[in-house]
Amino acid sequence: MSYFSDRETGERARDRDALDEAVWDGLRAIIRSRIEDGSFGASFPDMCTDGRGPIGTNETTFWQVMRSEIPNLREKPWEAWTDAVPTLDALDTIEFCWRAIGLPILGAYHSYFGHHHLSYDVEAGRNAFREAVNRIFRRNGLVYELGEDGQIIRLAPPVLGDALSRASFRSGDDELDLLLEKSRRKFLDPDLAVRREALEALWDAWERLKTLGGADKKAGISALLEAAAGSSSPKLRAALEQEAAALTNLGNQLRIRHSETNREAIATHAHVDYLYHRLFALVHAILEAVGRNGR
Repeated sequence: MSYFSDRETGERARDRDALDEAVWDGLRAIIRSRIEDGSFGASFPDMCTDGRGPIGTNETTFWQVMRSEIPNLREKPWEAWTDAVPTLDALDTIEFCWRAIGLPILGAYHSYFGHHHLSYDVEAGRNAFREAVNRIFRRNGLVYELGEDGQIIRLAPPVLGDALSRASFRSGDDELDLLLEKSRRKFLDPDLAVRREALEALWDAWERLKTLGGADKKAGISALLEAAAGSSSPKLRAALEQEAAALTNLGNQLRIRHSETNREAIATHAHVDYLYHRLFALVHAILEAVGRNGR
């Protein structure tokens, strides 16, 4: 479902990474409504006292298990919180709810207790929950999306997202392919600490790429840049060489591949995006030029 404003002016840019109170209130309302209609009884059933099957959600069990798996939670997420919204805990809560949910289907009516017995369509319940969550993310310009597998990913910046989604790493070197795939997977994680690890894996891949033609890194990178620029583009070749040197230096000076106290930390998601974009673009261009991307 789209709104008039989306159709008239386009969807809001997905560039926010913190959940504010309004977003969390909406997500809490979704969770609350699913508790009340018995959706979480698919995994945490409140059973009929006559033993005839589920009649709703056992809220106590639901909360106890959630609290044990997301230990930072201090209050039930479907009730009002008294402090700042913890974004990563909120995202973990959504993933937990997706795993537990199902669409309740009314069965026989138990007249003595005045309730229906329920069965569940898990896939339908998960799909409806995912759609509701993603609509809130989309309408509020958040960089997150709940996938069909129940995992929340961080959307890549538009200019980088297409290349990341299409890239198939088949360089002929298994270790390089593993490093590149590891970096891509971690780059899409909502956690800033994990995204820093994506930078480390990408810079490790960069160093390995330099040696695919032999142990001499200087000769190796020279040959790769020559292939990327082509013999008819000396100015581009010079620019690529400057970029390669700058990125190697950044990997040594920032806290990417080294953790000494004099290394500058990567402080924000925006910094991760910028650094990742620069090096991934260079690596991707080189692999394309030498025919190692397998596409």
